[in-house]
Amino acid sequence: MEYLRGPQMIKSEETFLVSYVLFDKKDGHAEVNVVQDAQKAIRDKIDRGELIVPAGVSYKFSGSYENQIRAEKRLSVIIPLVLVIIFFILYFQFKSVTTSLMVFSGIAMAFSGGFLMLWLYDQAWFADFSVFGANIRSLFNMHTVNLSVAVWVGFIALFGLATDDGVLMGTYIDQSFLRHHPTTIKEVREAVTEAGQQRIKPAVMTSATTIIALLPVLTSTGRGSDIMVPMAIPQFGGMLAATIT
Repeated sequence: MEYLRGPQMIKSEETFLVSYVLFDKKDGHAEVNVVQDAQKAIRDKIDRGELIVPAGVSYKFSGSYENQIRAEKRLSVIIPLVLVIIFFILYFQFKSVTTSLMVFSGIAMAFSGGFLMLWLYDQAWFADFSVFGANIRSLFNMHTVNLSVAVWVGFIALFGLATDDGVLMGTYIDQSFLRHHPTTIKEVREAVTEAGQQRIKPAVMTSATTIIALLPVLTSTGRGSDIMVPMAIPQFGGMLAATIT
């Protein structure tokens, strides 16, 4: 009798015998990068002859990696579509391509702010201090954040939030122009300044309430936080940058 290591259960999918190799990734590594490195390592071993794959045997990576790839393909269509829809909504509001583009530019500012916040989360020196005995980095779960589906969903939500202040300000500027009918550069500047002074406080309050509402999400722990926190980071950074506009 000869004893050999074998499968505990014989499984099949689509008439093919299958076996599963389960593995997880280390913290700080993206799922897609881990699988790409594993694929390269396997191909190198096959090319060098260290790993011999019998005829009729094949392998593929599935699970979270497969879901991530599928979601990225879907997002590559959804994100441009969302931006186009937002622009058309702005156009229907202002009936002007120029004004719509001015308000739409706030998305670019917020977009850069979201990426800047993701970069800061990866820096060990950022917010590395304590308040009332609590370390800020630990309180806000600051660590390396990969560009996962949750992060991109956060950016999609940010695109809508980033135009709020612009719509608020742009609408009042249009009303100011209708009241004063400016014809010179000086009159235009005065009308814009008047509108800005009237609407700067509501615009700041709109951004401030959004930022404050994200703080409990950023400090959350437990089940679901691994998705909610990466989703909130770009929104938090983007809204901080949007205050500049």
